[in-house]
Amino acid sequence: MPIHFVSKILQQSEVNYPPIEKLVYVLTYTARRLRRYFQAHPILVLTDQPIKQILKHPELSGRLAKWAVELGDYEINFSPRHAVKGKILAYFLLETTEKADYLQDVKSSNCMWELQTDGASSEEGVGAGLVLTSPEGEEHTYTLKFCFYASNNEAEYEALLSGLRIASEIGIKHLRAYVDSKIVAQQVNGAFKANDISMKRYFQLVEKILKLLKLCKYQEIRIKRHTF
Repeated sequence: MPIHFVSKILQQSEVNYPPIEKLVYVLTYTARRLRRYFQAHPILVLTDQPIKQILKHPELSGRLAKWAVELGDYEINFSPRHAVKGKILAYFLLETTEKADYLQDVKSSNCMWELQTDGASSEEGVGAGLVLTSPEGEEHTYTLKFCFYASNNEAEYEALLSGLRIASEIGIKHLRAYVDSKIVAQQVNGAFKANDISMKRYFQLVEKILKLLKLCKYQEIRIKRHTF
């Protein structure tokens, strides 16, 4: 069962790494992001590349040597990743068919979806929680952590924007949104005017997304607290 997804866009210098260095770098980056798992459990890496042999090479230098030392703190085992062969096409068709059917159901539904958002800012960082509830009552929960400073109201806007983008991407037409900030709710509803430069920019982004949701029956944003 997948429990975490890690991705990273390579910077200009990283793009030029040799293929084997990219693989070791990916493993090192994953270990950093999932440090608590790597520290608490043995890790099995499935790969068809000779990463184990490279890390144990006695003449390593530079970046590879540094990464080898860092990965040496964990109990990492390597196992061959066998080819799926003919099954891969069947799996692909199954996954894409299920996804297409699901999206078609979403787009063809005239029932109301519900979005609840909550953003927060503290000394520990900035984050947000989203709950997107289908007409059948099925909840889809998302938690976000932002790598930048933001005030509480800015975090509330970020949470709302993220929820609207998700709703837009999966084709939801009818949406009722609840936020955890009276200021954000009143600004989007037009009762309050956004005077602060930052608030104006967030308000404009929300307006832009709402215009893209041409088929969306977007009701008044209301205050509702949800525990994430």
